[in-house]
Amino acid sequence: MQIQLKSLEGKELTLTQLLSKGKVNLILFYNTYCLGCTGRAIPFAHELTKDFPELNLVVIHTNFGNQSFSKAEVLDIFRSRMSPFDIYIDPDAEAYKHFQCEGTPHWVILDRELQTFRSIFGSQNQSQNRLFYALESLN
Repeated sequence: MQIQLKSLEGKELTLTQLLSKGKVNLILFYNTYCLGCTGRAIPFAHELTKDFPELNLVVIHTNFGNQSFSKAEVLDIFRSRMSPFDIYIDPDAEAYKHFQCEGTPHWVILDRELQTFRSIFGSQNQSQNRLFYALESLN
C-alpha cells in the first residue's frame, strides 16, 4: 500500500513501510478532537501492546477537511507529552478512506499475510471486547 503518511517529525513514509508481514498488525485510526479516541481508544491500544507483545501497532492520526495538527498538539493528549508508541499522520485521510473507516476511533486488524481480518468502529466496551477476542483468535 503506497498510501503516504508522515511521522510526527514530518518524515514521509508509506503505510507498507509500517506493516509487518508475519505478524498481526493492528491499525488504530483516531483524531485528537475525538474524546472516545483520546479517553478510551488510545489507553486501550496501550493495554493491547502489553497483552499482545508481538502485535505490530500502527497508530494513525487522521486529519479531516482542512485540519492540521502540530506534533505538540498531537502529543498534548498525553500527560507526559510523550506517546508510548509512534504516531503517524494521515494528512488527507487517504489511509482512513482506503480501509473504509466509519469514524474515529476505527480499528483494522490485518492478519500475518496483511489481509484485513476485522474492521471495528468504536471505543466502548463492546468494541473493545470484539477487538480483544479477534486479536486473541489470531494468536
